[in-house]
Amino acid sequence: MSFADMDVDWIWMDGEIIDWENATVHVLTHALHYGTAVFEGIRAYDTEEGTAIFRWDEHLDRLYRSARPYELDIGYDRETLTEATRTLIKEQDLGACYIRPIVFYGYHSLGVSPGACPTRVAIACWPWGAYLGEEALEDGVDAMVSSWTKYASNQIPTTIKTTGMYVNSLLAGEEARSNGYAEAILLNKEGNVAEGPGENLFMVRDGIIYTPGIAESILDGITRETIITIARDMGYPVDDAATISRGELFTADELFFTGTAAEVTPIRRVGNVTIGDGTRGPITEEIQSRFFDVVYRRSDAYEEWFTYV
Repeated sequence: MSFADMDVDWIWMDGEIIDWENATVHVLTHALHYGTAVFEGIRAYDTEEGTAIFRWDEHLDRLYRSARPYELDIGYDRETLTEATRTLIKEQDLGACYIRPIVFYGYHSLGVSPGACPTRVAIACWPWGAYLGEEALEDGVDAMVSSWTKYASNQIPTTIKTTGMYVNSLLAGEEARSNGYAEAILLNKEGNVAEGPGENLFMVRDGIIYTPGIAESILDGITRETIITIARDMGYPVDDAATISRGELFTADELFFTGTAAEVTPIRRVGNVTIGDGTRGPITEEIQSRFFDVVYRRSDAYEEWFTYV
């Protein structure tokens, strides 16, 4: 769905709520040319207890951490960003939505060094369904191992969300789609499994759950950490610092992606190899079901993960 088809009216930008159409920047904005921006992607769920933002505090923590290496001074405290987001959701009557805070170097000069370029801050909210399609949550997706390599953490920080770095994700994802797959799987410079273009990856083998560790050049995903916690609480052993070779993908019992947008999406094929029975695996289904029970507040567990609007 395009923004033109959505009933959204406002964006919070630099301390005030403005009309959606007026949330613009100059064509010579520093971040447009050099990718000097950090951002977050957050979901709010429509629950019986009202609209609930999922793990807002953890996302804010990462946003502030992400700004540090680039010396971006956010200039607003957590309470201001929280109330701005609540206001946007309430005033636009968004029960469930996706929330995008972004912090970027603005318009002043155009050397690679941002120099005196001001730091701009904006927050937008809009309706957004399942990232890879509603049917993918049950049926799973076909993925391919990308020819593009995930950049290494000694090149660019991998544990934070920088806009410019998502060209790596774009190339991998578009390569997959042009070859008839829904999504890509990227390997790191060592040739081991890193993650998807916008998702972390989990593997199930012999009842044990594995996910690549932070040292494998992955994003320290908040949904990833959520699934690790949920799975362990359900009694599953989880190796969250695993090194997974490319070949292990093809012999896995189950594979699934996690992410704010992707939530918990099974992987049914990698290349021309069927994973398990080619359907959502039993452990994936159980964890996915538990995840949705939690985020839709059908369970009282993990109350501390929610910020109510």
